[in-house]
Amino acid sequence: MEVKVVTKAVSSWSLHRTLGRYVADDSSVHGGPFMETQTSPAGLSLLDLPAELERHGYSTLQLVHFHIPSRERSYLEELRVALEESNITLDALLVDDGDLTGPDADAVESWIADWLEAAVTLGARRARVGAGKAQPTPEAIRQSATRLSRLAASHPNVRVVTENWWTLLSDADAVLSLLDLTGDQVGLLIDLGNWSGPDKYDQLARIAPLAETCHAKCRFTESGPDREDYTRSLRVLADAGFDGPLALIYDGPDDEWACLDLEYEIVNEVF
Repeated sequence: MEVKVVTKAVSSWSLHRTLGRYVADDSSVHGGPFMETQTSPAGLSLLDLPAELERHGYSTLQLVHFHIPSRERSYLEELRVALEESNITLDALLVDDGDLTGPDADAVESWIADWLEAAVTLGARRARVGAGKAQPTPEAIRQSATRLSRLAASHPNVRVVTENWWTLLSDADAVLSLLDLTGDQVGLLIDLGNWSGPDKYDQLARIAPLAETCHAKCRFTESGPDREDYTRSLRVLADAGFDGPLALIYDGPDDEWACLDLEYEIVNEVF
């Protein structure tokens, strides 16, 4: 019997230390760096990452916005060429900042629109945008849905997706309500590690049929990956017929490439 091998996909966040903990100076919605961090001079250049991904057997990347040092068109085109030459598909640009339900939502929407333009230049299939940090009231969900739909309509060359992330989308009811309002205009990136609690798997199962791409996040302890939780979460996706990219997420202190390989083994066991 032929054994199916799952396409190897990863988020650049999983290689944050490999990239020297690099955070671009102008990556916050309010100006300045998105997060404070010390940059290692020995870090791998983002332009060199595609070749390194290919060497490790990866073919798909999700790229966090703050790892991109410049939004100059010439740089974005150079990065796109580097991805293409290493046969790396850019599944998604991950826009990690900006609250579409906050008091400065107009400015945030404009800032995100600029990043969607960058996603198009990079040749990204998708751009993930957080829905918002407000409490999931009907009014806040409507506000977010309106802004996400408007961003999607004005950027038809990249698929806008949101994620079960931040306060607004902290449970399945909120996710389903927002996606019902946006219709086919906005898709779902499902993250397996953002939710917790005794009903985590039931909650994930309610939104899994709508997911088109994934953060396959595994929790690690001192003894290694939490195989039971990871396997159960992945089986929720498998049972829903998920066939999109499973971008591996690791943010622990150990060797990034080695821990990602451990995650990939578990993904292959399930899928």
